[in-house]
Amino acid sequence: MPFKRIFLIVMDSVGIGAQHDAKAFGDEGTNTFLHTAQACGSLNIPTLNQLGLADLANIPGTSKREHPQSFVTTLIEKSAGKDTMTGHWEIMGLEIKEPFQTFTKTGFPQALIDELSQKSGHRFVGNIAASGTQIIEELGEHHLKTGEIILYTSADSVLQLAANESIVSVQELYRVCEIAREICMCPEYLLGRIIARPFVGDSKKTFKRTPNRHDYALSPGVDTTLDVLKNNGFETSCVGKISDIFNQQGVSRSQKTISNSDGMVKTSQEIDRSFTGLCFVNLVEFDSEYGHRRNPKGYGKAIETFDQELSLLLPKLTAEDLLIITADHGNDPTHTGTDHTREKVPGIFYSPSFKLGRQLKERLTFADLGATILANFKLDIPSHHIGKPIVEVLD
Repeated sequence: MPFKRIFLIVMDSVGIGAQHDAKAFGDEGTNTFLHTAQACGSLNIPTLNQLGLADLANIPGTSKREHPQSFVTTLIEKSAGKDTMTGHWEIMGLEIKEPFQTFTKTGFPQALIDELSQKSGHRFVGNIAASGTQIIEELGEHHLKTGEIILYTSADSVLQLAANESIVSVQELYRVCEIAREICMCPEYLLGRIIARPFVGDSKKTFKRTPNRHDYALSPGVDTTLDVLKNNGFETSCVGKISDIFNQQGVSRSQKTISNSDGMVKTSQEIDRSFTGLCFVNLVEFDSEYGHRRNPKGYGKAIETFDQELSLLLPKLTAEDLLIITADHGNDPTHTGTDHTREKVPGIFYSPSFKLGRQLKERLTFADLGATILANFKLDIPSHHIGKPIVEVLD
């Protein structure tokens, strides 16, 4: 094997330019990384600059340079959607030909709400697309007075239920989510995830979400790169919401995170462990805290913080390690609306063993990442996977 361990970090939503089909998604001209940097004046990201980011876009704060220890490229999403599950499932080999249902613009049909109310015994308030912290601030006091569970969605294929732990117990909220998951398995409501969002506090000034979040996701249904690795005895260690995205399928070890920085700390701790296989990491705050909220300054600061933390992580990697940095879609914080954006994503490959790092030609699917991982471990790529190994990284 070229590498004993592979660390795959997804900078959630950090796209790097509109795809050829972006117009069909209403996303023509978007570029999350570039426009964030422009809105901030420039970005102080010396580590990413050292790795060759400037080869991929003319990002203020970066400059072209030699980067013999890293290969860089961009990858195009082949699947039909631009949501979190679609992006991650494609990274792990699958093409999603039919996009997951979303109800961002309309809210959920009243028939769905009525059925959930009848089967759960609860009433609901909200039914809009919103930021989780924002809607809790807006409707949390109403929830405390009435007991109505806050129901909302986002740009993803998701139904979220938020309740104060003093009003609706965590276990009861989980029960309601399980009922919603069953209802939302039918074709007209088919959603990627149902999410329980417990919170605490007695006023809008003190409301705070707790670590008791729980996701009820669809399973891929067929083997992904994670399954192939796990079935062949390799570790699949997942950090952040990865295990939720795959509904625990193919996951041998999982750790939740509370922030990007917490995710980087846990990734660093994984580097300190001895294992053979994949560590798959999602850093969600780029997307959830800054992209959907159209906050380019906050987005830029998050990228700069990631760069600082990355500088501490790189020296811990050995010649037996490969680090891959990528994204799952875009979420241009300077674009209209609050939805994800249809963008290609960066692919940065770093190892101390590399001597001839350079820019590679653009890849035609995110799935080339999963195929490269399987090829590294000398495993056959399933026939239903769409990716091809990036051979330059493994030579």
